[in-house]
Amino acid sequence: MNSVLSLVGAGLVIFGLIGQGFEMRKMRASTMRDEDLASANFFTNKKNLKWYAIIGAGLIIWYLSNSLTRGSI
Repeated sequence: MNSVLSLVGAGLVIFGLIGQGFEMRKMRASTMRDEDLASANFFTNKKNLKWYAIIGAGLIIWYLSNSLTRGSI
């Protein structure tokens, strides 16, 4: 069971990172000016929040599965 949770957690992290990479590429391609690329709000765009949630959920599941294997949370 713990190995399945580890794989699910790792899969969510990998899926989230790849998805966010494609989303960032689309955002950069749609940005025409260099000032917008260096914007402080570039990483807080609403399109990235779903990927951050997937990455965060994957990290939490991965951590919990490893903690349950060792017997301490």
